[in-house]
Amino acid sequence: MTERSIAAPPLAAPVRRRGAAGLSRQRMLLSAASIILGLVIWQLTAMLVIRDTVLLPTPIQTGATLLRYLQMPYPTDGETLIGHAATSAMRIFAGFAIGTVIGIATGALMAGFRPFRALVDPFIEITRPLPPLAFVPVLVVWFGIGETPKIVLIAMGVVPVMAISTAAALDRVSEDMLNVARSLGASELHTMLHVRIRAAVPHIVTGMRLAMGLSWTSIVAVEMIAATAGLGYVILQAGLFLNTSLIFAGILIIAALGIAIDALLRLLQRRLDPTMSR
Repeated sequence: MTERSIAAPPLAAPVRRRGAAGLSRQRMLLSAASIILGLVIWQLTAMLVIRDTVLLPTPIQTGATLLRYLQMPYPTDGETLIGHAATSAMRIFAGFAIGTVIGIATGALMAGFRPFRALVDPFIEITRPLPPLAFVPVLVVWFGIGETPKIVLIAMGVVPVMAISTAAALDRVSEDMLNVARSLGASELHTMLHVRIRAAVPHIVTGMRLAMGLSWTSIVAVEMIAATAGLGYVILQAGLFLNTSLIFAGILIIAALGIAIDALLRLLQRRLDPTMSR
């Protein structure tokens, strides 16, 4: 009896691991199948229904254009698509990092000090529904057409999302966990930094994923108005010359970068909270 009870746990763990691996493979296959199906529908629609490459290029034409401008600059005196993507990514990461730091600090203060929440919350609720693009003319007047207005615009969109998600995540931390830390002599600051924030980090990462999506929306919009480089600028220029395949190529690059960054954030989330890996 004792030998069976000792031998049972090692047998159970591999079964769970194999089951999780099987589910992961199944999800990957379904995702790959959905992408292939989408490409097939796109190809058939472009060839049989639209039949106009200006209105809707085929995936093959879009792929050829993408490969072409990965090596050839666009416009002629500009960057390749790789250079434009790097420019947009740099702006994204700079604005996202600044907005995330400010947003997490604001959310932590909102969760830790109720008077501060009452003071700041109205401004967050007022600015949260406003599209960041509405501030572009003002930012251009204040900062010119350099990198500063683009980075500031992204940070402005990230701060409310991160502040709200951080405050909500901190509010969800169990009160029993906080009482244990206090009973062991931890100060309120130590409890906030080493208990509440660490427990809330996986949920804060969810807010980061949402904010990253908004960042891409903002940067593409602002690059269409006040930029001479970046994926938004490429899409605008391609639209002016009816180069629809290049428009779709730029969109595909944005989608690929967004998926890659979100995958990294999800990986970070799983490392911080293994229960989310299921």
